[in-house]
Amino acid sequence: MAKNIEPKLLKIGEYLKPADEEASFVVPAYQRPYTWGITQCDKLWQDVNDYIDNGGKESHFFGTIIISCSDGDKRLELIDGQQRTTTFLLLLKALLIRINEEINAMRDDEDSRSLRNALRDRRKEIINILYRVDTDEIPDCPDESDGEKIYKKLVALKNESINENEHFVSDFVTIMQSATYSDADSNYYKIPYKQKDNKFTNFFRNFRFFYDQLRRESASEINGFTKTLLKNCEVIEIKSWQIGQAIEMFNSLNADGQPLSDADIISAKMYAAAKDKTAYDKKWRDFRYQAELLEKCGVSDIFGLLMQYMYYLRTAESETKPSGAISVRTPGLRRYFTQDVQNEKTAGSKKLNEQPIELCEDLIRLGKAWEKVSDYTAVKVLLKFNVNAKLFFASYLLRLDEKEITEEKITVVAESFLRLFAAFALVDFGFSSKYIKTFLFEEEIKLVDEKVSEEEIKTDFINHINKSFEKEKLLSQANDCNDNSLVYLNEYLFAQENNIPFAIDKPDIEHIMPQSGRDHSQIRADANIADEDEFKVVVDKLGNKILLEETINRSAGDAWFRTKISKSVSEKGGYKDSKYPIASYLAKEYEGNEQKYWTKDDIAKATEKAANRIVNFIFGADGQE
Repeated sequence: MAKNIEPKLLKIGEYLKPADEEASFVVPAYQRPYTWGITQCDKLWQDVNDYIDNGGKESHFFGTIIISCSDGDKRLELIDGQQRTTTFLLLLKALLIRINEEINAMRDDEDSRSLRNALRDRRKEIINILYRVDTDEIPDCPDESDGEKIYKKLVALKNESINENEHFVSDFVTIMQSATYSDADSNYYKIPYKQKDNKFTNFFRNFRFFYDQLRRESASEINGFTKTLLKNCEVIEIKSWQIGQAIEMFNSLNADGQPLSDADIISAKMYAAAKDKTAYDKKWRDFRYQAELLEKCGVSDIFGLLMQYMYYLRTAESETKPSGAISVRTPGLRRYFTQDVQNEKTAGSKKLNEQPIELCEDLIRLGKAWEKVSDYTAVKVLLKFNVNAKLFFASYLLRLDEKEITEEKITVVAESFLRLFAAFALVDFGFSSKYIKTFLFEEEIKLVDEKVSEEEIKTDFINHINKSFEKEKLLSQANDCNDNSLVYLNEYLFAQENNIPFAIDKPDIEHIMPQSGRDHSQIRADANIADEDEFKVVVDKLGNKILLEETINRSAGDAWFRTKISKSVSEKGGYKDSKYPIASYLAKEYEGNEQKYWTKDDIAKATEKAANRIVNFIFGADGQE
């Protein structure tokens, strides 16, 4: 007789350490690869720290995990939860290494005894989760010989996915079996032909991110973080003993029947607070309509506008500077507008309860400002970068009346953001870094202040970038980076250099040397690239990517270079007469050439030029080489 479904609310420590000591988590053969990156890890890191900073009175919920036990109770197949589970395990390994380091560095005296004992307890908890060892086998003091005695007995996760590169799977095992960070750093799997950060698997990149974050924490903070993660963070584990039933649950939970959104809850609270409910209803409908317009053109949505307004309001009301120092911690959106935060009324909850119609009017004004500025080219380019830029750029928009919004004024501030977020696209740290998030929270005080000029804002960004980043490192990263947002910026700056009009109108990213096609092998030979893996890297470099009309790219994308530069846009087959500057330039530049090839050397030269153009702009040279 089949067992019933078993849903359980479990602490992370309970979930990751199954009751049956012989049980292991398994990523089944049909699952997708491990795809979480720094963005998701940074969000997880911030979520736990925000929970700690806000007092941690109630448990923090990390969602539902669906497990199939169809092949037996000892084989826990992850139907939904592979990404979170793998990431939790990588975080625990980083915590274990940092705890070992702190214990070994700690003085053996009376003052340190309590903290040292607490760290030893945390260490044993983590080892019992990750490895199949008896508690009495775990020594109090870490030793590198533990690698043989403990870390080789890995039990936490078996990855059987046929969609995951076998070398990537071995990278996870290497990390988990390493006794120290230097062991992992010496033995991680290097992806062939990749350079800089691109050579790392997601497993090692995420593990390194957590380790680097923890290096900035004290022994006491590490102890508190570990205890909070294992004992105060929760998941709902749902076990099914029929694989079909487990997958059906997954589809159901990810289809209809979604819970009320933050916007729904906030709207309901505002309606209840409004004295004139008819007037409020009209204003909220107008706001939703404005949000839907922006969502259709990919600028923002109702959640994004509410979040942007929260950021603005907290800064305008000095809530981000409660005791003289800037706080970069942010409350949840729903909590900010509908509840007391730390037993004090926030500007958000006060405005919702006392001025719901005025709050709607501010949101409508923000939506209209976005609608207007989203036609400006600098803003269109900015919107291709990290979404967090909108949170702070919106604070500047909210200080302006509609009549004050001009393209010249907006472009100065938009380009300031472009500099910072282009640098962010080239560096290897999360948004929560002091070089990005902390600076933006500090600068937001000026962004909301109508007395601060756009030129002063520009100067602040340039000075911060020159103080915080190394030009040569960014140049090196730009030569290896394949981030498509930089393709838009490169076109924008190229147009400025050559005084060419430039407007973005639903372009495609065009690979000058095609990535695939029926003539692929011959195109690769013409480019002097013999190795297929090398070709995949070279073809995706910045110098091989340009903007092109959508309809043209889809018909000409796999054509030979000499064909594309010989045909026009009107023929739907080439670069001639393209409104995008680099495509048009290439058609003119190669028009008289007898040998119309685009080779590996051409890509390298174009990449170097683009890298210099972008990095010069980042450091304040206004796009000039």
